[in-house]
Amino acid sequence: MIILDTHIWVWWNHNDSRLTLPHREAINKERPHGLGVCSISLLEISRLVTQNKLILPCSIQEWFNIALAQEGVLILSITPQIAIDSYSLPGNFHKDPADRIIVSTARMYDVPLVSVDEIILAYSDVKRIFP
Repeated sequence: MIILDTHIWVWWNHNDSRLTLPHREAINKERPHGLGVCSISLLEISRLVTQNKLILPCSIQEWFNIALAQEGVLILSITPQIAIDSYSLPGNFHKDPADRIIVSTARMYDVPLVSVDEIILAYSDVKRIFP
């Protein structure tokens, strides 16, 4: 299994050219084993759509129905352990709550995180798949 950062999940669903070849290959390879999407990503996408920072090709409900039905996609809930870890991350990690939860989810499942977020890629206390 791998964890998809929110933007990676959106890009993958839209076949966006910003999704790099190494990321596409990792997604295709791990799809049978699970593509983890943190539940906070649903909140992030809802917020971005509401603020007109993300334009979807259909209603948000329809988009979620399609995106969640993709083979391999698993919604991963925020557990007490993930919540605690997200505010106990070692080192110096930024304050964005969604990023903290996504990073902690990857850490708790001990699987790589797919992201292009420079702050996440620079954080050595989580497994990452580089672009």
